[in-house]
Amino acid sequence: MILRSPHADIIVPPEDVSGFVLGAKRGQAQNAALVDGVTGRVVTYGELREQVRRVAAGLAGLGIGKGDVVALCSPNSPEFAIVFHAVARLGAILTPANPANTPRELAHQISDAGARMLIIPTSLLDQARAAINEARRAIELITTDDGGELPSLASIARDFDPPEVTIDPATDVVALPYSSGTTGLPKGVMLTHRNLVANLAQTEAVERSELRALIGALPFFHIYGLVVVLNFGLRIGATIVTLPRFDPELFLKALQDWRVELAHIVPPVAVLLAKHPSVDKYDLRHLQALFCGAAPLGPELSDAILRRLNVTVRQGYGMTEASPVTHYSDCRSEPRPGTVGRLAPSTEGRLVNVESGNDAAVGEPGEVWIRGPQVMKGYLNNAEATAHTVDQEGWLHTGDIGTVDSEGYLTIVDRLKELIKVKGYQVAPAELEGLLLKHPRVADAAVIPVADEECGQRPKALVVARGELTTQEVIEFVHGQVAHYKRLKCVELVDAIPKSPSGKILRRVLVDRERASVS
Repeated sequence: MILRSPHADIIVPPEDVSGFVLGAKRGQAQNAALVDGVTGRVVTYGELREQVRRVAAGLAGLGIGKGDVVALCSPNSPEFAIVFHAVARLGAILTPANPANTPRELAHQISDAGARMLIIPTSLLDQARAAINEARRAIELITTDDGGELPSLASIARDFDPPEVTIDPATDVVALPYSSGTTGLPKGVMLTHRNLVANLAQTEAVERSELRALIGALPFFHIYGLVVVLNFGLRIGATIVTLPRFDPELFLKALQDWRVELAHIVPPVAVLLAKHPSVDKYDLRHLQALFCGAAPLGPELSDAILRRLNVTVRQGYGMTEASPVTHYSDCRSEPRPGTVGRLAPSTEGRLVNVESGNDAAVGEPGEVWIRGPQVMKGYLNNAEATAHTVDQEGWLHTGDIGTVDSEGYLTIVDRLKELIKVKGYQVAPAELEGLLLKHPRVADAAVIPVADEECGQRPKALVVARGELTTQEVIEFVHGQVAHYKRLKCVELVDAIPKSPSGKILRRVLVDRERASVS
């Protein structure tokens, strides 16, 4: 049975994403578009459009044109929006990278994406140079801020219009975020202008458009922050208060000072709002709702926030491969704690029994399948992974297990896929396993998720040693080579890793053993 959205279908405007977002009439020139939440620096809508024009002209002068890939590795800042839209205006492609990535991880992304340019703040210069050396590519470096010896956005900007470019929104890729998908190492997700415009229009149909300010605390390199916060906020003419990192006091002060009515969060922030003593120091009476995504949130936490702050919690669901929103708790409906809402406009869904391949009945678990205009074009240079994730009928196989009730509300109950979610970030076990096997005294390894009160989940390694090896040695070996959220919580030395006849790790067996040991 194909599930259909309760909302009316949308018409996807045939526009490029920059024109759709920054051409909206609600962003009046004199109004604040972006605010640096640390320094208080303001960029108005008029200034934003002008800086996008000038930076696009400067990038074109450096040879960036249609189809070229530009990497942006930066914390949240007003410059993030400027770079994204300048690149988009040229018909080029932005691949956003996590600033917490190690040089090895950044090198993989810029090499795989074929990036011609890397844009960074000067604080990440050493990391960027090490990544370029490891990638062994000729990549031009530009800084988002002034003060170094390299060219900056300000120095390359030119006071003339960039070249006119013909963009086919349906086929031309504009964003190339990296995701592990349902399995394996990070892959470039090709999102077209139409994908992003469709998802913004879908969100606009079910969310309030008169919001005055949004908090840009969720990282913009992540599809949730990039689309649902940054570009949706700019589309509706709101002020986006950018925070370069999540800091409880900065976050709470921004909520208070900007009188934010709707804040986008992830589950660890929900824990803070429910339990942190600092919350009581701030006036949050104007806060009406929280929107939580990236990982499921239980009803107990929603109830605790409602009791403490008299604030409702709405949830949504999606993935990078869907731009990201597929399900949304409509602002006009009473939230149902524990569910992630109903299908977004112009979106179809199925729940498929993973054993029989048949559609699951109402209330029965099944893998969530999605079809709609927001579904990716495919994975970059990886037809096999694309075919594994999006079938010939256009269904995106999410790898998540859910149930749906008689009114279409979805509850995520488990993960078919093997990804570990740490504070909303995706951690691929295969990536850590490959790294562990590089240790000369590791004969075999498997990585599984374990519960963590602060992060939701964290990776645990099960290691078969070759000779003398301590768990601390393993932890330290991984620690310096991966971003902080990929670091191991613990290590267990074992005699063997259970595997199928084909050699695939029986991860579910290991997860079940772990659960049994702590119950």
